[in-house]
Amino acid sequence: MAIVKPFKGVRPPKEYVERVESRPYDVLDSDEARAEAGDNEMSLYHIIKPEINFEPGTSEYDPKVYEEAARQFQKFQDKGWLVQDDKEQYYIYAQTSSLPANGGKEKTQYGLVVGAYSGDYEKGIIKKHELTRRDKEEDRMKHVRVNNANIEPVFFAYPDNKVLNDLIMKYAATEPEYDFIAPIDGFRHQLWVVGDDADIKTITEEFAKMPALYIADGHHRSAAAALVGTEKAKQNPNHKGDEEYNYFMAVCFQASQLTVLDYNRVVKDLNGNTSEQFLDKLARNFVVEKKGAEEYRPQHAHQFSLYLDGEWYSLDAKSGTFDDSDPNGVLDVDISSRLILQDILEIGDLRSSQRIDFVGGLRGLGELKRRVDSGEMRAALALYPVSMKQIMDIADSGNIMPPKATWFEPKLRSGLVVHKLD
Repeated sequence: MAIVKPFKGVRPPKEYVERVESRPYDVLDSDEARAEAGDNEMSLYHIIKPEINFEPGTSEYDPKVYEEAARQFQKFQDKGWLVQDDKEQYYIYAQTSSLPANGGKEKTQYGLVVGAYSGDYEKGIIKKHELTRRDKEEDRMKHVRVNNANIEPVFFAYPDNKVLNDLIMKYAATEPEYDFIAPIDGFRHQLWVVGDDADIKTITEEFAKMPALYIADGHHRSAAAALVGTEKAKQNPNHKGDEEYNYFMAVCFQASQLTVLDYNRVVKDLNGNTSEQFLDKLARNFVVEKKGAEEYRPQHAHQFSLYLDGEWYSLDAKSGTFDDSDPNGVLDVDISSRLILQDILEIGDLRSSQRIDFVGGLRGLGELKRRVDSGEMRAALALYPVSMKQIMDIADSGNIMPPKATWFEPKLRSGLVVHKLD
């Protein structure tokens, strides 16, 4: 059973929300955050990218930067830009977007903002599909510790649930607390407050029936939040288990509503092969077909698109190169990693190699073409998107996906709700 609880959210007053809200900390660098914040002192970037309050070039890992995050968080509360609700409650968060992956049609996904139980992460009830790096965990732990709060949420998926869907739709038919369009991408964001005691009880009970929750995005934030919860429990001689620090903020979406985009690869060299030699080696495990100069997107699982020397190629994995019964071995990210990146290009550790880079599908195939045509990269490989079912199957099996396998859009906006740990 998945344990969740309502909490007293710390939120901007309605009239300030569009000045406070921001993109997540990990989708932009310091210079971009500085530019986006501009002269807006209410921007959440002052808390989640606090290095922007110092001279350009200041390390985001400098101790004074973490201290600045806490100072800014307190300032936001003192000035009334963030105000804590009086009652423990849940929140409904909706994102509306028009993505190419959805045929350009408008689509809305509805998430429940909850306090997720740290113990469920430790027990494996909150399931992951990616490895985490200790240095990135430690960075987020420092940020949580110094603020004594989860400033940004993590992104969960849960199995479809009619009771919860009906409850959400009931609120969606009413006027939201927040309703705005983010200028940077044109996505719409809405938030409703669930303060009714009966509805709060229903949400808690329905999650308790679920065998698992799944991390979609935010593996490092999840790990950090859970570790800080465990740390605080050990430090408290009177620990009972119901303290607020035992919970961290998550936005939970029905799995069927989520859109997973392709996560593509660009490589700097062909490992000493000519283009002809590279294509010949690919032909051992793939049916290679030249498609011409027009952009070509993979049409189905186990088909890849290659951009090389101004031409697009389709690569269809041959029978026997993957195992449909293996939740990991059937993944296109695994097939391409094994048979192309490792076997032919000899790129070992995808996480650390300087010979490869990854491009989220939101940027489109044009970005792959641009980076190759510029001479920065030698070739590009486009993948068919991973499905939510595949992600959940991997997580259920206890396996881990290869790096850079999933790209979720839209990203959660930060600053709509903050969760304090006391």
